[in-house]
Amino acid sequence: QVQLVESGGGLVQPGGSLRLSCVASGSIFSINAMGWYRQAPGKERELVASIRSGGSPTIADTVKGRFTVSRDNAKNTAYLQMNTLKPEDTAVYYCNARVRFTSALNEFQYWGQGTQVTVSS
Repeated sequence: QVQLVESGGGLVQPGGSLRLSCVASGSIFSINAMGWYRQAPGKERELVASIRSGGSPTIADTVKGRFTVSRDNAKNTAYLQMNTLKPEDTAVYYCNARVRFTSALNEFQYWGQGTQVTVSS
């Protein structure tokens, strides 16, 4: 079993910054990709950013230039640095990880419990 624990959410004023962290724990062989999704009230969950083990990031157009994603493979940890936050960034942010338990190619997807980010003056 794998647990993903997010931290770093909160209330911030427009133009401010937050840094989210996600730590994966369990009997993990490797993590193919770690990513961040968000879901605002009444909207579908959407990809914000993801990064593969080799370090190739994917950033959604809506946050490109403001958000960056990174990871520390040794610590099974991913980060989402969010700058120049806007009210429309308000959502619950979920960590996602695609995990391998052995050297086989099968991967399994896990989600964190979510952390609230509210951008408001």
